[in-house]
Amino acid sequence: MSAVLNAPWIARQATDLLAQRGHAWLLQGPSGLGQFDLALALVSAWLCEKPTAQGACGDCPSCHAVAVHTHADLAVLMPETVMIDLGWPLSEKAQDEIDKKTRKPSKEIRVDAMRDAVEFSQRTDARGRGKAVLVFPAERMNTVTANALLKTLEEPPGDVRFVLATEASHMLLPTIRSRCLAHTMKWPEGDEALAWLTGQGVQAPVATALLRSAGGRPTDVLRQAEAGLTPEWWAALPKAMRQGDARHLADLTPSQAIDALQKLCHDLVLRQSGAAPRFFDVAQLPACTASVAVLTDWFKRLMQSARTAEHPFNTGLMLEALTADAQQTLQSKV
Repeated sequence: MSAVLNAPWIARQATDLLAQRGHAWLLQGPSGLGQFDLALALVSAWLCEKPTAQGACGDCPSCHAVAVHTHADLAVLMPETVMIDLGWPLSEKAQDEIDKKTRKPSKEIRVDAMRDAVEFSQRTDARGRGKAVLVFPAERMNTVTANALLKTLEEPPGDVRFVLATEASHMLLPTIRSRCLAHTMKWPEGDEALAWLTGQGVQAPVATALLRSAGGRPTDVLRQAEAGLTPEWWAALPKAMRQGDARHLADLTPSQAIDALQKLCHDLVLRQSGAAPRFFDVAQLPACTASVAVLTDWFKRLMQSARTAEHPFNTGLMLEALTADAQQTLQSKV
């Protein structure tokens, strides 16, 4: 079972939601708080043969089937790129097309996958505990895919329940949001995140530093640690960008680089506005005379770059362009 699934703040929320009735949940909030893991905890409990008030037992055949991604009564809808990253199997047709290089894995939730899920919801369940459909990240549904879900979400056939997890609920169709019970993800309490991270093998000083660079989001800390983004890397980022050193971003994906630069820009705006930075120590931020207006324009350009970050024409050139833009902004006299 996922370590995040057992995180205390996830377990508390699962217990609260399982005590409520409803056929469709929308889990919303910023990244790094465990939306997918909470969604998985819910569907595991719904399908479990021996559930408790706290959730799934974790030992029954149904729980085992969920854990190995083979449960006959669970449909998981994710972009194919996310399915591959998280180790969930693709449909035979999709896997065959990708293996034959007919097409690349989709970065959106495909409409044909949604139509398969709608058909799945209309079939009789295999284990007698109903069926469940998990959609993550729900904002990756385009309009056609979302519309394919609407009717079933409004009038679910038989004993089927839905959970949609998103890091950008504003991108969902209003009609999708209105058909779900909304739950905003809760942040870990006090030193809970630090204690959990040290339990995952992250040393306390490293966890403390990375919690700052991750904005307090514990699962983002794990991703940073896995990507090699150490506290020293974060501390050196502002100076490297001011010097135009693209090598500092060389081991990152464009999405990771943009996220890091957005945090730097965010903290520079706060400092220029007389507020305390959130992601960096004040001493780590470079001398910068750029106005808030110039920094805001940089942030807008980063947001625009984020739209193509997953499929850049050339990753190396994109990282160099991001570095050059950062350097120009940080050295701006306006």
